Amino acid sequence: MSNPVLNENFVNQERVLDGEPMTINGAINKSLILLALVIVPAIYTWSLVFQGFMDKAMMLGTIGAIIGFILAMIICFARKGIPVLAPLYAVCEGLFVGGISALFENQYSGIVMQAVGGTFACAAVMLVLYRFRVIQNTEKFRAVIFTATASVALIYLIQIIASFFGRSIPQIFTSSPIGIGFSIIVVAIASFNLISDFDFIERGSENFLPKEYEWFGAFGMTVTIVWLYIEVLKLVAKLRDNN
Repeated sequence: MSNPVLNENFVNQERVLDGEPMTINGAINKSLILLALVIVPAIYTWSLVFQGFMDKAMMLGTIGAIIGFILAMIICFARKGIPVLAPLYAVCEGLFVGGISALFENQYSGIVMQAVGGTFACAAVMLVLYRFRVIQNTEKFRAVIFTATASVALIYLIQIIASFFGRSIPQIFTSSPIGIGFSIIVVAIASFNLISDFDFIERGSENFLPKEYEWFGAFGMTVTIVWLYIEVLKLVAKLRDNN
């Protein structure tokens, strides 16, 4: 969900006096590297599903999701070894994304391309809104998005716990109008998290943070884009069920 590593204190904590500082281009390049490291293993687990190795794909996807979550927590709270841990996180997320994408594609032909297009459309819109300062990453904006993101995380946690007992939160995970409305809200929240990611990279460059902080900016972008893609995927599936 929302990346707690990209917070106000983190941006302001240190400047480079000697050595090479963080740059916007450097963070963008590292973001592209991490996204490539998501895509490659995603293609692998995707291919396993369509080759008939569903169990293997699901096992790799589950392992990837668990290890990816652990790595994300280490990055967020330990803030050490980011140049190594961020690529490992991307690979793990790729295993998960490929498996779940194949499952959706198997049920809804063409849905993955629709979700990819929707994800990049959302990212492009947020970039334009941020670039022209239509939306600014103010303290109030950060507080609202953090609260909204934490609320979504809590809802998902409740749903996971309920599923262990054969239960589910009514309506919001179905293809009903309420479920579609919930997914639209979550997609919007995930999209607005990109504003914080863009702002971290820009202000980190302005504040001359150390070069390795480019990896933190890239990590934040990767977390948000993967989350946004999954949410768009689920939204499109609900919309197609409702037709």
